[in-house]
Amino acid sequence: MNPTNPLLPCLNHLIERYYHQLTEGCGNEACTNEACGSSPGFRRMDNNAAAIKALELYKNNAKLCDPHPSKKGASSAFPENSAKGAHNFSACSNGKMNHKDLPSTREDFRDLNYLTEEKVYEILALCGETEDYSPLIRVIGRVFSSAESLVQSFRKAKQHTKEELKSLQAKDEDKDEDEKETASGSASAMEVDPDAAASSGEGASHDSNNVQKLGPVEVSVDIEAVRRVYDRLLSNEKIEAAFLNALVYLSPNVECDLTYHNVYAADPNYLNVFIIVMENNNLHSPEYLEIALPQFCKAMSKLPLPALAKLARLWSQYGADQIRRLVETFQQLITYTVISNEFNSDNLVNEDDGVVAATKCLKIVYYANVLGGDLDTDHNEEEDDEPIPESSELTLQELLGEERRNKKGPRVDPLETELGIRTSDCRKPLIPFEEFINEPLNDVLEMDKDYTFFKVETESKFSFMTCPFILNAVTKNLGLYYDNRIRMYSERRITALYSLVQGQQLNPYLRLKVRRDHIIDDALVRLEMIAMENPADLKKQLYVEFEGEQGVDEGGVSKEFFQLVVEEIFNPDIGMFTYDESTKLFWFNPSSFENEGQFTLIGIVLGLAIYNNCILDVHFPMVVYRKLMGKKGTFRDLADSHPVLYQSLKELLEYEGNVEEDMMITFQISQTDLFGNPVMYDLREGGEKIPVTNDNRKEFVALYAEYMLNKSVEKQFKAFKRGFHMVTNESPLKYLFRPEEIELLICGSRNLDFQALEETTEYDGGYNRDCHIIKDFWETVHSFGQEQKRLFLQFTTGTDRAPVGGLGKLKMIIAKNGPDSDRLPTSHTCFNVLLLPEYSTKEKLRERLLKAITYAKGFGML
Repeated sequence: MNPTNPLLPCLNHLIERYYHQLTEGCGNEACTNEACGSSPGFRRMDNNAAAIKALELYKNNAKLCDPHPSKKGASSAFPENSAKGAHNFSACSNGKMNHKDLPSTREDFRDLNYLTEEKVYEILALCGETEDYSPLIRVIGRVFSSAESLVQSFRKAKQHTKEELKSLQAKDEDKDEDEKETASGSASAMEVDPDAAASSGEGASHDSNNVQKLGPVEVSVDIEAVRRVYDRLLSNEKIEAAFLNALVYLSPNVECDLTYHNVYAADPNYLNVFIIVMENNNLHSPEYLEIALPQFCKAMSKLPLPALAKLARLWSQYGADQIRRLVETFQQLITYTVISNEFNSDNLVNEDDGVVAATKCLKIVYYANVLGGDLDTDHNEEEDDEPIPESSELTLQELLGEERRNKKGPRVDPLETELGIRTSDCRKPLIPFEEFINEPLNDVLEMDKDYTFFKVETESKFSFMTCPFILNAVTKNLGLYYDNRIRMYSERRITALYSLVQGQQLNPYLRLKVRRDHIIDDALVRLEMIAMENPADLKKQLYVEFEGEQGVDEGGVSKEFFQLVVEEIFNPDIGMFTYDESTKLFWFNPSSFENEGQFTLIGIVLGLAIYNNCILDVHFPMVVYRKLMGKKGTFRDLADSHPVLYQSLKELLEYEGNVEEDMMITFQISQTDLFGNPVMYDLREGGEKIPVTNDNRKEFVALYAEYMLNKSVEKQFKAFKRGFHMVTNESPLKYLFRPEEIELLICGSRNLDFQALEETTEYDGGYNRDCHIIKDFWETVHSFGQEQKRLFLQFTTGTDRAPVGGLGKLKMIIAKNGPDSDRLPTSHTCFNVLLLPEYSTKEKLRERLLKAITYAKGFGML
């Protein structure tokens, strides 16, 4: 400022009045001044825009509002009552301001650049005495709209370490005696509180240096203090509005800082801004959803990966209620935006910045939910040492300029890598994974476009498949379907090009010709040959032909092929799997005489079923799917796979007496082979001589589970897993789905909602839903027992399970097949079509239908 110009203080003061009028308003809710923040039609602007606008208003001699009674004596915007124009200098005399016209520093707290819990309560108490909360509103507006101020606010008091004390003492040696005494006093006390530091540059620098030494979860902000402050202040509507307005001003500046200035790397304390704001319990309220929260989510999504990881680790220490609040905040924004807009193929939800940013923020909470849950990061399956052989088409693809797909291996989320965990590591999250699914978003998502963005991996296009936690199983299955189909078309194209180069005709399909009576032998020989010669052929579309039978495979023949293979392989008489009558589940037989090829075949079959969108009648415990996803079986998995053994071992762990004397068991266990003969196995070397005691019983239980679920079936499961990965190794399956969702993909849903099936069924050949026979048909079907309903579903669709999403996703057609006759109903399972004659009575309909579904098997029978 030029000291020779006595009018500059007055000019600055007037410009400042315009600025506060724009940012805070005059306090009159009915104000008609368009350049006043209190005017009903006024559009909020950030601090920089307000400063520029204030200069314009001053130049144009624009109107300055009189302070409203509620503002007088409290607002820095209205230090004087002037009903005149902007250039009224009556408050100045010979270029000097009267002290009585200046705002009171004590009332305005203008020098307060950050907040502590104590300072907030102090200001709140003063405001309560005068019943005028303007000073507090102004302070909140100033501090919460400034990232620099928030970073310094609500700091923890931190005890100095010994190293810090030595460092401080070394620096103080060059100072005079008085300075030494002061420094010594500071070093032996708590770290300087921001209140005492008075926001000096030295203090800020000191705090920043300390943060660099914080642990991976430790932060400098006192979260409990922030929560207490919010609890006190948010009950006041005017104060709440100050938080809202401040957030509107804060967010664009923070986004700019993170995008262009790399502020987090310079000062990790910058994370405090997000920690403090996200503690506001009202963020999901309608007032925030329009502008404030979308802008803040955009800013948060710009955080660098280490900051996102630290935020996830911090939030993982919160309780389930706090995690749920964070989830609801971002879910509210996504849902509000989705239902407030018309999203379609021309207006993609992927291009909405608010929804995309909120989804990215939700990912932080998702991993916090995983980290804070029941984790098992130790028991991981070893990777297969023998790699899956590359296709012989590699040379051709290189010749044609084609790059082998996914050379980098399966996709892994960067945040997952940074945190060092996987979703499959989590046994039980803090809140159920289902709470992260947003159904309105799934309804408007154009999955074909989203899949394209997922494969392209460009920064300009966001794919929700990169955040699979927000998608339901139906949507993810559709994404997997696109991936499988495109891979099939790609293999078909490569085959066609190969034929051109080689000059010989190759089959573009994975064609299997099998005899019904020798289905396992035929399928095993053919698939083993393909797996050895060219595994890429497994990625082709499956085409099955039963020898001596009519039937073009448009899906139905493949379905029956899968069913027959599964029935044969899981037949207890073959001995590949053992069957538990109590759980109705199969487990690998450690004593099986079958070679590894048989187990590889069932792995290939499971992979092909997913790849060709077929459902199998497979009954495995969940531990099988966890092992397929890279996790080992542990004691807890025995509850599902071997419940009797689990209960016995659990009682051993909980036994309060003397285990060694009362139970007399050792580290040698006995199993029975295929012929019922006992086979002994030492869990530890010399196990027969090592008694199980109260001290080592946990080790005994862990080793017992390790043997039962991993070691005893290692050869069989490794072959099974290898076959499965032959088909799915390039698929995003592992990235998109959790173990329980893999089971749903392979087996379908056991929940059969025939009411949903009735609602989605279509009619042809003269039938409609109002026909008398159709009404009789559905009454008959609804009266069936569960087993009869499964038989009906098997007869009509080729499987007795509901697809992913339930029977409502199954498009069944009932077509008229002539007038009343003694003919049985027939079906085209490839198209889910039921051909139903127009029977004369309900009783005849029931009798004919039951006979058809009970005895039907094979193509060309009827």
